[in-house]
Amino acid sequence: MSATSKLPPFDPSDPIGIDDLLAPEDLAIRETVRNWAADRVLPHIADWYERGELPGIRELARELGSIGALGMSLEGYGCAGASAVQYGLACLELEAADSGIRSLVSVQGSLAMYAIHRFGSEEQKQRWLPGMAAGEIIGCFGLTEPDHGSDPAGMRTYAKKDGADWVLTGRKMWITNGSVAGVAVVWAQTDDGIGAIRGFVVPTDAAGFSAPEIKHKWSLRASVTSELVMDEVRLPADAVLPEATGLKGPLSCLSHARYGIVWGAMGAARASFEAAVDYAKTREQFGKPIGGFQLTQAKLADMAVELHKGILLAHHLGQRMDAGRLRPEQVSFGKLNNVREAIEICRTSRTILGANGISLEYPVMRHATNLESVLTYEGTVEMHQLVLGKALTGLDAFR
Repeated sequence: MSATSKLPPFDPSDPIGIDDLLAPEDLAIRETVRNWAADRVLPHIADWYERGELPGIRELARELGSIGALGMSLEGYGCAGASAVQYGLACLELEAADSGIRSLVSVQGSLAMYAIHRFGSEEQKQRWLPGMAAGEIIGCFGLTEPDHGSDPAGMRTYAKKDGADWVLTGRKMWITNGSVAGVAVVWAQTDDGIGAIRGFVVPTDAAGFSAPEIKHKWSLRASVTSELVMDEVRLPADAVLPEATGLKGPLSCLSHARYGIVWGAMGAARASFEAAVDYAKTREQFGKPIGGFQLTQAKLADMAVELHKGILLAHHLGQRMDAGRLRPEQVSFGKLNNVREAIEICRTSRTILGANGISLEYPVMRHATNLESVLTYEGTVEMHQLVLGKALTGLDAFR
C-alpha cells in the first residue's frame, strides 16, 4: 500500500477486518441466517425463554431446513454441502439469537445426521437424511446417562442380541430434541465382539421407547430437553450403524458438534456486547452517557478484543476443518477458550447495563445463563483442559 492510499474506515462491528477473510458466498449465507433469526426468533425469544418453551419447534425445523441450515456441511441426501466456515457462521448467527436455537440445529445436523451420514448404511442414509435435512424429521443423540456424563465408557444402556434382532434397554439424560424427535441415535454397550459400544438408529415410535421432557430448567429454557427411556425396545439387525464400533464413533460426532459451539458461543457474546455498547451510548449518569467514562470504555475495549479474537480462532479452525486438518485437540482448544470468554463477556456486559442487565428486555442475562449449559455440555471445562494437558505433555491425567 502506498503512503497516499486511503485506509478503509474503522468498522466498530468488525474492528480487525475479519470480514475480509470471507467469500461473497460466506457473507450471503451469514446474511440469510441472520435475517431468518431476526424475523422468526428475536421478536419472540424473551417470551419463549420466560415461559420455558420452544413453541412451534416443528415449524421452525422445517424453516431451518428450507434455508439449508440442517446438516448443512454434509454432502448429498438433500444437505447443502456448505463449507465448515459457512456452517460456523450460521452457528454464530443462530446463537446470537439464542443458544437453544443453535442447539436444535447442532444436535440435528452435527450429531444425529452426522452419525448416520458418516457411520450409517446406504439404506439408513436414504431413509432418514433427506427428511432430516428438510426439517420434516427431527433427530436426537443419546449418549449421556444420568450417572455417566464425562465418562461415556461406563454407560449402562445395553443392547443384547435376540435372534436376528437387538433388544435395547437403558436411559439417556439431558437430550436436546428428545421429546419431539422422530429418530434417535442411541449408543449402547453390547457383547458384540467387533466393538463393545455400538450405535443404533431408533425410530421413536418403537414400542418401549419414551422421551419425557425435562422441566424446571434455568438455562436453555427455549429448548426441548428430555430423558430417553428404552424399555426392551426391539430393533431389527439393520438398526445398527455398521461403520461405528467403540467410543470412536460417538466421540467423533461430539467433535463435529463442538466445532459449531466454538462459533456459536461468539454469537451469544456478540449479542451481549452489542447490547452493552448501545446501552453505554444512551444511558446517562453524571451528566453524560456512561460510554464516555474511562472505566466503561476499558470494559468495552477488553470485550471487543476477546470477542474478535474468538471469532478469528473459530475461522482458523474452520479453515483447518475444510482442509481436513482439524484435530480433536484443536476443537477442545476452541471450545474451552470461546465459551469461557463468552461467559465473561456476558457478565461484563451485565455490569454495564446495571440493574437492567437482569431484565429479559435485554438479551444479556439470557445469554449468560444459556452459556452456563454450553460450558458444560459436549465436554466440561475440566475435560477439555485434560485433553489439552495430555496433548501438551503426553501424559494421561484422566484417571
